[in-house]
Amino acid sequence: MTPARTARKPRAKKKEQSLVEDVIAALEVGKPVRREFEGGRLHIDRPQPFLCLHVGDPERHVVAREVASANASYLLATDIDEAIELIAPIAAVLRKTFGTFLLIDVDEFERDRLLSDDAPFLQPFEVTLSGTRGIAVNRAMKAFERAVKAFEARFRTPHVDLCEAQEDHCARPDLLKLRLPLVTLRFAPIYRVTGSDATYPDLRERLVDNLLDAGLRAVAAFLEADGFPKPGTYRAFGRKAFVDAVERADRGMDDVASSFDFLLCVTPINATAAWQEFKANRYDKPPRFLYRPLSLLVEREKRRLYSISLDRLEDPVLHQIYRDKQQELDLQLTLIGHREKARFVEFGRALYGPVEPSLLKAAREVLEGTEDARRVPALTPDDGEVVDCFFVEHRARTMMTDYRRRYDGFDAAIELRDDVPPGLLVSGPRLLISRRTRMMRHRVDALLSHEVGVHLLTYFNGSAQGLRVFRTGLAGYEGMQEGLAVFAEFLAGGFTPERLRLLAARVIGCDLMLSGASFVESFRLLTARYDIDAETAFGLLLRVFRGGGLAKDAIYLRGLLSLLSHLKGGGALDPFWMGKISAADFSVMEELGARGLLKAPVLRPLCLETERGRARLERARAGLTPLAMLEA
Repeated sequence: MTPARTARKPRAKKKEQSLVEDVIAALEVGKPVRREFEGGRLHIDRPQPFLCLHVGDPERHVVAREVASANASYLLATDIDEAIELIAPIAAVLRKTFGTFLLIDVDEFERDRLLSDDAPFLQPFEVTLSGTRGIAVNRAMKAFERAVKAFEARFRTPHVDLCEAQEDHCARPDLLKLRLPLVTLRFAPIYRVTGSDATYPDLRERLVDNLLDAGLRAVAAFLEADGFPKPGTYRAFGRKAFVDAVERADRGMDDVASSFDFLLCVTPINATAAWQEFKANRYDKPPRFLYRPLSLLVEREKRRLYSISLDRLEDPVLHQIYRDKQQELDLQLTLIGHREKARFVEFGRALYGPVEPSLLKAAREVLEGTEDARRVPALTPDDGEVVDCFFVEHRARTMMTDYRRRYDGFDAAIELRDDVPPGLLVSGPRLLISRRTRMMRHRVDALLSHEVGVHLLTYFNGSAQGLRVFRTGLAGYEGMQEGLAVFAEFLAGGFTPERLRLLAARVIGCDLMLSGASFVESFRLLTARYDIDAETAFGLLLRVFRGGGLAKDAIYLRGLLSLLSHLKGGGALDPFWMGKISAADFSVMEELGARGLLKAPVLRPLCLETERGRARLERARAGLTPLAMLEA
């Protein structure tokens, strides 16, 4: 039954008129619009030839409301008359601007009508779709239908009914009177638990995601049929601006991520002393590792982390990004809280995964294929080719200056430290160099291409995106990040058999640790079976057994293999330079780029600017294995 309409007070009418005038003025000059009013909201992040509508109580049909508000152009209203006051003039302006316009009305059925209490299995769920007459609207409905039918809702599939708007009792007569191209969507509330107020959160999110995707496909099909210029992807009609809630969530997440440095928290500060002690004990007693005192209270940071609201982001893609990051930060904090405790290793396995059989096989193949590099003499200060931390620092400053010339936002700092193991480490915008660092001269530029040319570069490119999560790193980014960094060593011409052998030995070390081998047992196997020299084996296992057992170091070879596969399959590199992302985020970055939410990377690695670097990249695109990289 349609509720009775009440006459509006003159003051309310005047206020509505003012709102309409403001909106029309903004749209006519191409400005974005976001206006809140009682029970509703109008959001148009840029003028577009469509509008998604939901009319109803904000507390009732929440998923329909979320589907509408996930769009770049939408109107939420509690009253159809209120909606009509805005739709008519908005449609007129947008139709004048684009030559066409589509209205999509989204709502839910009151109940899941195809689901009965005594059903032995879950039946299909109901979706109805109707449209006004016309070729373009018909194409839109067909595109919507195809997309919805491809939606797998775990145990249930959609049953889609198509009809003309005039035959659809759900089509609003007031909207039909506007004589606009109109698509009316109604779907069963399958996200609700039958007979209760509870919901299925995962199903709810996937329902919003899929109906949004179907709606964008419908818009693209409608516009193409109406002669509108076709964009590179239908997702280009998606959001192109962040709402304030995204920025608040982003700042909150970054504040938590910046409150601790995960690797520094779990890395020993007495590496040199522990090595001397281990050697003095003839490699028979496990070393004693010391850690820096924690400057954070884990429980407090977790409270801060979960006080960050993700409910109002209005963008399913961004919601997924921040939810995954929230879970990753939670796991990192859990690991820090269990440092040097028995369960640390299992939480580490949850964060970095096991050593899969295929990775272990690849590591063994590398070690077998690099037997000529089994024994490398220990570095000595007398060797003219051995350089110290001050030489590395000088070369790092030179490289950073080159990047700063290209982008003045590349504001990196260098710190010489006594509390990190020999080598280099990036923490946020800082390059940390151990004072005990000694390395071969020919490895310096390659290692700096790894640390500065990838880790710092993606930090500052991510900073330029406007959201801090792209510099902090999306969840699971480390594997691909390290794969890119190792690949940069190859592009720079400093990738050696010894380096590849070390990456493979790290995989073996992680597998031994996860299988329950002790530090001493792992040390004996690495030195005896694989002929790794004692000091190298110790440094490798210090990283593997830090904190109580961390399988992070398996990601270097895993990430390299993933990157080589990506390149051989014709994949691009540019999305990886936009910020710190994982291989799983590649399509997400492409979509956000297509929607205009992300910028092209402001910097690319210097090693890609050389003839040697470009030639090696082309060889990788033709197909390379890690062993073949040594011959390229």
